[in-house]
Amino acid sequence: MMKSSNPIFAHLEHINQHQWIRNFLSTYWFVVFIHFVAQLGSFLFLDYEATPYHFYVHILIVPTLGMMAMILWAEWVQRKRQSYSYYALFLTSTFITWMIIYLNYDIRIITALCLIPIFSAVIFFKRRLLWISSILQIVAFAALYLADPHFRTFLTSFDVVSIPAFIMGGTFVAHVIVTSGSEILSNLHQTMQSKQELIVHNAIMSKMSKTDGLTNLYNQVSFKDYYETAYDYASQGVTLHLALLDIDNFKQINDTYGHRVGDMVLGIVAQVIQQYISSSDIAARYGGEEFALLIFDKQFDEAYELVENIRSHLAGLKWKELDNQTVTVSVGLHSCEPGLSKEQLFEQVDQYLYQAKRSGKNRTVTAGSIHSIA
Repeated sequence: MMKSSNPIFAHLEHINQHQWIRNFLSTYWFVVFIHFVAQLGSFLFLDYEATPYHFYVHILIVPTLGMMAMILWAEWVQRKRQSYSYYALFLTSTFITWMIIYLNYDIRIITALCLIPIFSAVIFFKRRLLWISSILQIVAFAALYLADPHFRTFLTSFDVVSIPAFIMGGTFVAHVIVTSGSEILSNLHQTMQSKQELIVHNAIMSKMSKTDGLTNLYNQVSFKDYYETAYDYASQGVTLHLALLDIDNFKQINDTYGHRVGDMVLGIVAQVIQQYISSSDIAARYGGEEFALLIFDKQFDEAYELVENIRSHLAGLKWKELDNQTVTVSVGLHSCEPGLSKEQLFEQVDQYLYQAKRSGKNRTVTAGSIHSIA
């Protein structure tokens, strides 16, 4: 079976195959039990050419104990020596199969059971295990043929040739199944991997289309979509506040210290905003040096305190890149009120922002207050 390059797939594949081994061993317990009941029923209710002692000891008890011992050994290997569990499984399967064949070889079709271990290997899609199982069947047949004269006498010359040929024919059929299955699984893994890569790519592209690459906040397009939805919720009773923040003298920063420093300032301002907003709030870079906030489920005083914390935090920072100067922001804030359209709400907040700029900057303007650290 081809090996998956994905470590998760490989781990899951390992778990699934060892689960199959456990399932097979559980099935073998059932097979031994059914064989025990069938043999006992045949002896009790049908003509059976064996003495009670010979039947109970040599046909029923000893073979059953031998098969049970093989299953117990395979289970021990599966728990303690998992790397050898495949070999233990097929040795056990071969032993049980040929023990049943030996005890019932007067039923001529019974030798077809030797295909069961071979086709069991198909489940694991491992060609090596398939051929190992096939060789085990031929070895078991040869050993039984050479060791038991009764079995040898019972078989015809045609049987001696046809049984190994039957085993090899079944092996080639199983080999074709394994080869075809491996190709199907390989194609399936490649399709799943391509699908995963496409999902990741689409997620990245979706995020890139919604967020600003410099600040990792939402961009203006996505903010407008969220603003539409937020306003609809506000119309149904959800508390909503809109704030606009603008970096003071940003053009002067760019002209004096360069765009690299300007970009750094934008990034730090975005980080401070994210530090204070809650997970339910929405922050966006609305354009240039301007930011927009949608604040939900807070009283107006709480929303006011939030934007003031952002403003005062930024005003308290000293920037070594700006010769230890400060960077301040001006803020406009207003709540969504009944009778106020979304356009009117945005225009009102924009007017408050403009008023904050005209009245000295580094302040928050609302319907009833002007605050600054000056």
